[in-house]
Amino acid sequence: MTVMNVVHMRVKPGQEAEYIRLHKDLDVSSWQGGRNFWLVKTGERSFIVVGEWADMDAMVAARPMMIASLDKLRPILEDLGGGRGVTEPYSGEVALHLGG
Repeated sequence: MTVMNVVHMRVKPGQEAEYIRLHKDLDVSSWQGGRNFWLVKTGERSFIVVGEWADMDAMVAARPMMIASLDKLRPILEDLGGGRGVTEPYSGEVALHLGG
């Protein structure tokens, strides 16, 4: 069953271009079971990363690579507050898909 992960992050002022560049440099084609990846700008300095995976095992296997990419981003990320740290991640199985 298809699995998605969604991670909210906010970049420090003046770091949006660097944040996007670092994502462009990712080699997600090597992440087995990864289907699609999106970087969505949701507001000023606010982004979500969305990953689509073949199944939960594929996403779990890719966690070390995702953490390594996050480690490159940490210096330019802003704390989200409320004890959340620099990321607010969610993941799970797709319960419903409408469209093509």
